[in-house]
Amino acid sequence: MDNGVVIIDKPKGVTSHDVVGMLRKRFKTRRVGHTGTLDPLATGVLPICIGNATKAADMLTAADKRYIAVMELGKRTDTLDIEGELLEENPVNVTESEIRAAVAGFTGEQEQLPPMYSAIKQNGKKLYELAREGIDVKREKRHINIYSIEILKIDLPYITIDVHCSKGTYIRSLCDDIGTILGCGAMMTELRRTGTAGFRIDEAYTIEKLDSLPDITSAVKPTDELFSDLPEIHLNEKQERSIINGVRMTWRTGREGQRYRLYGAGGRFLCVSEIKDMKLVLIKSFWS
Repeated sequence: MDNGVVIIDKPKGVTSHDVVGMLRKRFKTRRVGHTGTLDPLATGVLPICIGNATKAADMLTAADKRYIAVMELGKRTDTLDIEGELLEENPVNVTESEIRAAVAGFTGEQEQLPPMYSAIKQNGKKLYELAREGIDVKREKRHINIYSIEILKIDLPYITIDVHCSKGTYIRSLCDDIGTILGCGAMMTELRRTGTAGFRIDEAYTIEKLDSLPDITSAVKPTDELFSDLPEIHLNEKQERSIINGVRMTWRTGREGQRYRLYGAGGRFLCVSEIKDMKLVLIKSFWS
């Protein structure tokens, strides 16, 4: 079985789960999972984990994200994007300087109210399921961080932005909030994820490109590349056996609280561990 990650350029109009189904057929395995949902409207970077890499899927959902989004001023919908029902339409009488000031005001740490049309669960039910039943429930704001927002283009009523943000950020909500500040409302019309977990759009495969490869396994990146931002620790055979047997081995040369990629004597990727009280504590194993 192949183990690793394939970076897919998700097409518009399909769900992240649909893409998982496509790759299950192509790789002939059920052990396939995605690392964070992209709405059907969205396109772009969707890392798909295969084999033992599926163990890492939950770790990657916490990664920062980067998006290019287009919003249309003057319109608001119930879903906060172009696919929803139009709630209001307003004239757009704003200047470029007002737009730039409003957008810049959303940089930094903040609390964001998630949209009703989202997969967040409340009392065991997804919010979008409640929204489709016409039920609007009270939602708690979430702490997010928008590291940067760059305006790429202003062609009123459309504005194109490049956003680098933390996990849990809803770009639809960001567009709606910007529209509120400008006094005319706004809805998101396009969304493209250009990066997540260290993976970029220029290394992503469309489904068509994947199918054109002579050997589909050539698109699979090794599992340890999911943690390329972590420093490495290389073990000898005795140390490797200790780690696999569940020993919290003393390691005095690392940094307290730092996570590491651990490799066995033959260069085999073993696990991700963290140094706690000068011991290597297992976070996630990938040996078989």
